[in-house]
Amino acid sequence: MSKKILLLEDDTILAETLEDLLTHRGYRVDRVGDGARALEATFANTYDLLLLDVNVPGVDGFSFLQQMRESGDSTPALFLSARTDIDSIAKGFEIGGDDYLKKPFDFDELLIRIEAILRKAYQTRNDEIALGEFLYSITKDELYKNGRFIHLPPSDLRIVRTLFKHRDSTVHKEALLEVLGDGEHGSEGALRVHISRLRKLGLPIETIKGIGYRLAES
Repeated sequence: MSKKILLLEDDTILAETLEDLLTHRGYRVDRVGDGARALEATFANTYDLLLLDVNVPGVDGFSFLQQMRESGDSTPALFLSARTDIDSIAKGFEIGGDDYLKKPFDFDELLIRIEAILRKAYQTRNDEIALGEFLYSITKDELYKNGRFIHLPPSDLRIVRTLFKHRDSTVHKEALLEVLGDGEHGSEGALRVHISRLRKLGLPIETIKGIGYRLAES
């Protein structure tokens, strides 16, 4: 399943163009035109990246991200803004933005920056993470075993994505329960079923008793 992007942009023509560009590139895009609708979207969905215009109706892009960060949400964010003054750029980074692209911008540059931000979120400079016979593609959001694509249900893929993203540490079961429920807490029994199913594929998932799970060293 491809990466999911929330696009906050009130310029309809630009928003439609970006949606077409990103969809063609393989991303899934939710497009909204004001900050209030963007906040509603984050309540109902989990995103891999936030693309944010600043000057939008209602809750502006800066205020939107500030609310997200204050709530503990660390989803990577890239500002797309006509505000080119240094104070606005500084504010974008100070409130938790990962990048800031001035309008008008080159679409190829935008794609390069998006891919760089996604790789950074997985603490790697590469698009793929290898673990023994397994390979996880960050931009494609796909898992391979010995070069062969493995089709996974969305819930299993969310767990795989989280484990690979935090592959050097233990992921607390509470975090996985939230991922499993896509925003709503699932049950520990259901989580164990998903982990068991992934282990049957050969994924080296260790149980850290009383804490959670982690990917074992190959």
